[in-house]
Amino acid sequence: MAAPRPPAPATNGIALSKKDEKKHKSAPLIGIDIGGTGIKGGIVDLKKGKLIGDRFRIPTPQPATPESVAEVVAQIVEELSSRPDAPAADAPVGLTFPGIIQHGVVRSAANVDKSWLDKDIDALLTARLGRPVEVINDADAAGLAEARYGAGAGVNGTVLVITLGTGIGSAFIFDGKLVPNAELGHLEIDGFDAESKASAVARERDGLSWEEYSVLLQRYFSHVEFLFSPELFIVGGGISKRSDEYFPHLKLRTKIVTAELKNDAGIVGAALEVALNRKLAE
Repeated sequence: MAAPRPPAPATNGIALSKKDEKKHKSAPLIGIDIGGTGIKGGIVDLKKGKLIGDRFRIPTPQPATPESVAEVVAQIVEELSSRPDAPAADAPVGLTFPGIIQHGVVRSAANVDKSWLDKDIDALLTARLGRPVEVINDADAAGLAEARYGAGAGVNGTVLVITLGTGIGSAFIFDGKLVPNAELGHLEIDGFDAESKASAVARERDGLSWEEYSVLLQRYFSHVEFLFSPELFIVGGGISKRSDEYFPHLKLRTKIVTAELKNDAGIVGAALEVALNRKLAE
């Protein structure tokens, strides 16, 4: 569970009553994953960590301003809410966002429209949807889902979920609980921001073979291993499907495995985060 914060920020004005908490306890919730190219959502079975029915996706609007993204999110929630298995109309919604989220406010916007900076995204989307909304960093959401339902389930101690994509995302899990906003992709290694050299996009940009790329990953994972001594590394992102190309070249003390929830991890983690924060899941 993320660091404690009020169940519903004062700015959004919507909180669940004790009666509503009981009504929504362990019931499915909607999770939405906001990405640079697409915004996708689904109805999440929180007991199994799986989607009920298909995902629904709409391309991310360009420019991806707060107002335009809020409209797309509303369309996705409307579609999912029309399904037979949909949660109650007043059930909270969980979302991911590709930036640092602190008490519902966007604190970084490296790969999204700069108008998001310092925007209270929880309040914006709560007002637009007319129901409680909580937003979590996208890598944190994926890590939370993996720790509970995927490769990290039942693992005590420190589990680090590293996503290799446009950048390097990370989630820091300790004894199954999330330590939010661990931006380990921005560690400085050899004078460079780590993700500028070791992300999946950097491999393609620089035309590296898998063996050459493995040298950079070795440098990155060895450094993170030294700093945190984790029990387990879980690797996600698109190239996790090609792990057989680089895992054999990595020499680490720490066990390293691929993520299990794949493209559903963000959606599942978003729903799980809001459920945990509002005591709708154990």
